[in-house]
Amino acid sequence: MLMTKERRPTIRTLRGWVISVLQDAGAISECEEHGWMQDRADPHARARAFDIARQNPPAGASPEEAAAEVRKVLDSIGDTCPECPPHPD
Repeated sequence: MLMTKERRPTIRTLRGWVISVLQDAGAISECEEHGWMQDRADPHARARAFDIARQNPPAGASPEEAAAEVRKVLDSIGDTCPECPPHPD
């Protein structure tokens, strides 16, 4: 029986690569209803993402550029979905 492995789409930008790394590391998740990225505030996952960026930057980017882009993307993502209603406390 022929088995095929699903391929991930090619990532064309540094930001796209960083989002993929952050998702794989568990540092961000996606709102299931609206699709917004949400920061999980997990320091260990963030550290893993920075390690990946520094140790395996994408082609054409230095380790410092990759790590700087991780910081930039994390700084641009909130911890709640802007379209979801706030949770009552």
